Amino acid sequence: MTELLTAGEMRALEQAAIGSGIITGREMMERAGYGVVEAVLAEWPDLAAAPHRALVLCGPGNNGGDGFVVARLLREWGWAVDLRLYGDPDRLPADAKANHDRWCGMGEVGRLAAESLGAPDLAGGCDLIVDAVFGTGLTRPVALPLASLAPAPGTGGRPRCVAIDLPTGICSDSGRRLGPEAGLFPADLTVTFHRMKLGHVLAEGPAACGRTRIVGIGLDRRARRTSDRAGGEGSSSPGGAGPDKPPTARLVEAPDAALLHKGGTAVAGHKFTHGHALVLAGGFGRTGAARLAARAALRIGAGLVTLGAPGAAQMEVAGQITALMLRRVEDGAALTALLGDRRLNALCLGPGMGIDRAATLLPAALQAAQVPATVLDADALTALASEPGLFAMLHPRCVLTPHGGEFARLFPDLADRLSGTPARGPAFSKLDATRAAAARAGCTILLKGADTVIAAPDGRAAVHAAIHDRAAPWLATAGAGDVLAGIITGLLARGFAPMDAACLAAWLHVEAARAFGPGLIAEDLPDALPAVLRDM
Repeated sequence: MTELLTAGEMRALEQAAIGSGIITGREMMERAGYGVVEAVLAEWPDLAAAPHRALVLCGPGNNGGDGFVVARLLREWGWAVDLRLYGDPDRLPADAKANHDRWCGMGEVGRLAAESLGAPDLAGGCDLIVDAVFGTGLTRPVALPLASLAPAPGTGGRPRCVAIDLPTGICSDSGRRLGPEAGLFPADLTVTFHRMKLGHVLAEGPAACGRTRIVGIGLDRRARRTSDRAGGEGSSSPGGAGPDKPPTARLVEAPDAALLHKGGTAVAGHKFTHGHALVLAGGFGRTGAARLAARAALRIGAGLVTLGAPGAAQMEVAGQITALMLRRVEDGAALTALLGDRRLNALCLGPGMGIDRAATLLPAALQAAQVPATVLDADALTALASEPGLFAMLHPRCVLTPHGGEFARLFPDLADRLSGTPARGPAFSKLDATRAAAARAGCTILLKGADTVIAAPDGRAAVHAAIHDRAAPWLATAGAGDVLAGIITGLLARGFAPMDAACLAAWLHVEAARAFGPGLIAEDLPDALPAVLRDM
């Protein structure tokens, strides 16, 4: 999985590379500018055909220095360039100041301020706006109404916009907008350097960034040299994870097909070597969610899946299943007896159960002599939130799968910190909240959303971003979350560790939705999995 860097981690990488003598700040800035221009022309080939007009907005830091390089390159390409600077040119960092002075030999530097953005002709006739005001270093709200650059109705089309690193107003570490007065002008294309940042995939970041392209600026050379000196064990991570620093977060991407052969998938195995999962159902008329989860667990490769239903619902369940097994689970004592089967190694509890039934069965599930890997979803999460004693029973082999509302019931203080508009950055992020929740619960947390975040209690974390080419808005359908819980359960039954099962399930869940396409309902998801697995 690819690293997702914070602003601090990116600065540490750059400073280490400069300090080692492998590259200079000026060289990185030059590479960044060239990378932005190349990305623009690759995104919009029509802009390469003839000279055009660009409005380049530069800020008071190194992001602005990148903008000066872009302006110079576009001018050399024959473009008409209107360049505006936010701040005092004499206070620019040394490398940015050098590129400012070089530009001054080619063109003027206008002033960028709130009143200048209100000028009706500032962006009029522009083919491209370059947002190089603030990138990853923004820590405060900026009173620049960049949104006013959009043309008035009936005055022509909106110019295309490229943001360098991040659109101005977005926090690099959280993807949240800083301050209500940010006046965000969303980018069509964002060009970032070396690695994606958390702000590209969290919260408002994806919508503000548009498509994101990554450009190398020479930092990979440092990673290779570090690896050579360490005998191949080096990493581009800035210093690794210390006692007060969590591991660098990762982006969940397409897994290696070999990963799917983990667990009990030996060629000479039988159904019990592939794992036995138990999915607990609700009462009469409420078994559909558990059936969805159980079918998903079976489809993802669990050798055996049993549905545990109360007596009043057994006939309903029996009339709907074939490959799934059925056992009567009326109360905690019956569940304890069933979990005495040592071959049963994964449990899913919550979908469609009802809060009272979940609260009744949770103690038996979490205190079994042979504790299986356990997925807690839906009503089980609400029961946990209402019974502090149940929360204390959680163990490291649990995976909790809350959506935003369930997370707020379980961790109200963390959810409060995610609400509202932050006044400063780095802002508290969904990643921060999920990590803190996992540490508090002592188990893996998967916090759902287009920006799904998965965190383990030891600080490891990953983000699955169902955005842009991987967006699947039709997943917003009843029962889709139950299927996700079932996929995780099936992977746990096969022997995957909780963090690995949650990450792989998040990817497979979205991939199955994308394979089916619009019109999807939850019943379609399990049956879309075989085609996804074949394509891998």
